[in-house]
Amino acid sequence: MLQILIYGAVSSAIYAMLAVGFTLIFGVARILNLAHGSFYALGAYAAYVLTSLLKIPLFLAAPLAVLLVAGFGVVMERFLVRPLRQSQLAVLMITLAVSLAVEQALFLIFGSEYRNVPSFVAEKMSIGGVDISGQRLLALVAGVLVLLTLWLFIQRTRLGAAILAVSQDPEAAQYMGIPTNRIFSIVIAISAGTAALAGVLVSPFLTVQPSMGLLPMVKAFAIVIVGGLGSIPGSIIASLILGYSETIVAYLISTSWTELVSLVAVVITLMIRPSGILGRRAAF
Repeated sequence: MLQILIYGAVSSAIYAMLAVGFTLIFGVARILNLAHGSFYALGAYAAYVLTSLLKIPLFLAAPLAVLLVAGFGVVMERFLVRPLRQSQLAVLMITLAVSLAVEQALFLIFGSEYRNVPSFVAEKMSIGGVDISGQRLLALVAGVLVLLTLWLFIQRTRLGAAILAVSQDPEAAQYMGIPTNRIFSIVIAISAGTAALAGVLVSPFLTVQPSMGLLPMVKAFAIVIVGGLGSIPGSIIASLILGYSETIVAYLISTSWTELVSLVAVVITLMIRPSGILGRRAAF
């Protein structure tokens, strides 16, 4: 039981880091970013390049990787998404194209071999008789801190208030002097950075390979549907539901069945409550 609680919390924290950035973009810019999984993969590969090829210490490489991916997100928003933002279909297509381009670029540069990224914490730890790697515990703690910091940033700072204003009415916010385009860039930088951080934290205990962004993208999409598009609290609740449901299925049935959990959750949500657990009205 304790094993399920601990490992379920780790999975939920990682899913929450992925889903919160995804739903933040939708809540503020009203776009579905299908390149979100690419940010996760780029974060892992950036950590690999910086640590294994350039021999930069991991504690420096990790924040540098996050900043590089956040910058990539800003460039993507400025030159590819912003000119097409009036058409949601066009934005879907261009972000899908970016996702495929990133995956193919990773294949061409690194090949299909699995890559190894060093751990921040190599030792195993024991909690109540349950053994768990220190890196997994670090991912759990980092996920909680990221969510708490993001909530404080949005609720307690002037920039967070501007993001809230743009999420509620972009035109009114612009009339009030808030630079909406700059807000969109900041939001996508936050989204890309949190996804990249998730990639950096999980890469030591999961496989790093070019298509690693696809499954997290599917998970993030499922979570925001279950939690409600545009709702950060809903995404956190859905992350807990999916994280623990998958862990329970893995322990009681088989790990090969876990990928079905998110799909079943999406189908049930669309049948019972199409707007999700909290829906758009509860954004932030």
